[in-house]
Amino acid sequence: MSRVLLTDRIAADAVRVLESFGGIEAVSIGTPSPAELLDMIGEYDAIVVRSPTHVTGDVIDRGTKLRFIGRAGVGVDNIDVAAATRRGIVVINSPRSNTISTAEHTLAVMLAVAREIPRAHATVTSGKWDRDSFKGVELNQKVLGIIGLGRVGSEVAARARAFGMTVLATDPFVAPSDAGAGIRMVSLHELLPQADWITVHAPLVPETRGLIGVREIAAMKKGVFVINCARGGIVDETALADALDSGHVAAAGLDVFDAEPPGTNRLLTHPRSVFTPHLGAATTDAQRRVATDVAESIGLALARGEIRDAVNTPR
Repeated sequence: MSRVLLTDRIAADAVRVLESFGGIEAVSIGTPSPAELLDMIGEYDAIVVRSPTHVTGDVIDRGTKLRFIGRAGVGVDNIDVAAATRRGIVVINSPRSNTISTAEHTLAVMLAVAREIPRAHATVTSGKWDRDSFKGVELNQKVLGIIGLGRVGSEVAARARAFGMTVLATDPFVAPSDAGAGIRMVSLHELLPQADWITVHAPLVPETRGLIGVREIAAMKKGVFVINCARGGIVDETALADALDSGHVAAAGLDVFDAEPPGTNRLLTHPRSVFTPHLGAATTDAQRRVATDVAESIGLALARGEIRDAVNTPR
């Protein structure tokens, strides 16, 4: 009997999927403390996590039976993939399941920023009717710069074009011929001064940490709007706050932060900006899909030795 630990209150359907393979016991819990996880991990052949649980090198060392680590989502920055690889443990994610939810959330944040919806809503619910204070902007005929043209970036591009935006994108792994209709591939150096809106859809890896910093923001056009619904740490939050203070950046929309929750982050004091608590994939539809998809992948690996969607093994 193989045992699988599911943390972070992963959708109950994942337990059903795992146990449908036979010979698998699935145990679902909340988010354990680091000490609790260290104590229990030695009992399991696999673990499936969302973003709150961190599978560190210490956890991997304690997981003497561990063969598979599943991430119900795309990003694996909360998993020590290098340590897992050294131990021969396969790390599996669910790369397609929350693409639409994250792309839709990006457009929602853009529209909320463009029309100052949170502030306008707050005035109405407080009994005011102040139409003159909210002069928004349109997305139509604006230039959107997309940093990272993977699954989410491509879906954002399609929706932005439906709003009448011109789309530029930069991604070192995407050839111009593969970009898709209506998307012009450029370098980051070319994208920054041309875009009216800039949205980030890159993974957080050492090469992308601080990718948008003081120098990059200075190269943007004055009055640019900056959106990050990808990963905290890609945009230098201090540099962004300074640019909001100076007015070089008109407004920002962030769903992710370098530290979550962000605490007393100075960014949060800027009234024309919009912030959400890492909600990109937080729809019932996406959470069900990421849970069942990764559960099926872990079940196939344990029951049949079939590996799919692994991030640290060849296809």
